[in-house]
Amino acid sequence: MRKIDLACIIDDDPIFIFGAKRMMELSGFCNSFIVFKNGEDAINNLKPMMNTRQPLPDIILLDINMPIMDGWQFLDEFIQIDSHKEITIYIASSSIDPIDLKRAERYENVSNYIIKPISLNTLKRILGGSL
Repeated sequence: MRKIDLACIIDDDPIFIFGAKRMMELSGFCNSFIVFKNGEDAINNLKPMMNTRQPLPDIILLDINMPIMDGWQFLDEFIQIDSHKEITIYIASSSIDPIDLKRAERYENVSNYIIKPISLNTLKRILGGSL
């Protein structure tokens, strides 16, 4: 099972962020992680990293319901940016609305839709390539 070098969490919920980081630490999921509290902060930080070929996250866990710029708006901007690296995006949401699930399928950059909370098992399945 491989280990992720850099993971990114884009979410405005401090409890989810704490739990996801803790699960990542316990599972040995990644070497490090970066956190952004909304899509706008994420775009404003990731875009320059992509343009200057800095190390980028291998995986993004993206919430869709956030203030300022939600996950859908983030995705719409993110897919317009040329990247020197393929980044796997997982939507991590508490929404079980079929409309959200269908909408996520329209983005080829989105690998899967994960219902919160994130578990150790989910992270292991991501690492194993079975999610």
